[in-house]
Amino acid sequence: MSGGLLSVRVARKSIEAEDICSLELVSADGAPLPAFAAGSHIDVQLPGGPTRQYSLCNDPAETHRYLIAVLRDARSRGGSAAVHERVKVGDTLVISAPKNHFALAHDASSHLLLAGGIGVTPLLCMAERLAHAGADFEMHYCTRSPARTAFRQRIAVAPFASRVAFHFDDGEAAQKLDIAALLAAPRAGRHLYVCGPKGFMDAVLGSARAQGWPQAQIHYEFFGADAAPAAGDGGFEVMLASSGRVIKVAPDRSVVQALAEAGVSVATSCEQGVCGTCLTRVIEGEPDHRDLYLTPQEQAANDQFLPCCSRAKSARLVLDL
Repeated sequence: MSGGLLSVRVARKSIEAEDICSLELVSADGAPLPAFAAGSHIDVQLPGGPTRQYSLCNDPAETHRYLIAVLRDARSRGGSAAVHERVKVGDTLVISAPKNHFALAHDASSHLLLAGGIGVTPLLCMAERLAHAGADFEMHYCTRSPARTAFRQRIAVAPFASRVAFHFDDGEAAQKLDIAALLAAPRAGRHLYVCGPKGFMDAVLGSARAQGWPQAQIHYEFFGADAAPAAGDGGFEVMLASSGRVIKVAPDRSVVQALAEAGVSVATSCEQGVCGTCLTRVIEGEPDHRDLYLTPQEQAANDQFLPCCSRAKSARLVLDL
């Protein structure tokens, strides 16, 4: 297909754990799929219209398939519900070529992988790659219970099984992950990779920074942000630099929603401040950053923001639109 899009067929749909299913995707025309690196994700156009991002979790050495896993989310805006309830074996889906914002640091001397729940997907792919390369790594996988632990059997029989420790919320206290102890005394060349729910991410990243891990040795990927307006949010204006047109953003509307209602289209995908598709340059004004895509340094520069979730601290933002 044109525009970097691929047509794939759902070759298999499997239950990997409670509320988690996987899809095995193969090329619709039988050709090899584009190569990908550990940590990559794809955009998937789902039945009903939504496009969502899912990490690839199979071995990067494989070119005949892509494997994704999806958690059924009770707060689903259409993505996880579509995968669990509507997608079936034999369906054709349109996806993007793999993209990677969560790559391994190939100059690292050792790697520490920390997964929370469905955040295991990119880290499992990393473990496959590191094992093939003979790299020094360990992985810790935290879930609510064994029943909610995706790919447990796959990990148990993997060549790197001895490097993976499981930690269950409903298990004995002794087996629970002591984040502070694990991250104590960071050393040069050791890189940390974290993916999981926001609470898990905040705990790990907060501990790492408190214990002096250099930012360059910390790598992470969030799977979702709270894009809903918060209580107490006020309205503001955005001005389109190309035309001088001013559009009001109500307290209960996102910038993207306000623009769309005014007939101004902005490319979006996740609509949660994670993927970066809607990244827009800010010419004037101060954004109120609420995304999980920009680094703290990029947010501090205040020269770009994600209008799907971020708002304004100033009364007006002038956007490069």
